Amino acid sequence: MVQVKEKGQGEFLVIISEGGKRTEHIVRIDDSYYRYLTENQMSREELVEASFAFLLQREPAESILPEFDLRVINRYFPDYEREMQQMRR
Repeated sequence: MVQVKEKGQGEFLVIISEGGKRTEHIVRIDDSYYRYLTENQMSREELVEASFAFLLQREPAESILPEFDLRVINRYFPDYEREMQQMRR
């Protein structure tokens, strides 16, 4: 289960609970990258949740960085931006 809580100023707390384990992550997204990925077709919370669903398909929650900017995902997974952009359709 993924919970996303807005902390303000483009920063979110993401809590992942699965199999009795819990991890917490701080994620940032700036306005220009948000618009680039979503064209305002989904909320920031929805984008963060979709981003974590994307990550969890590729690695365990414990491997996800504890704090990062969403732009970092594309460095590790080059298909990230394309997948997020396809979700807005």
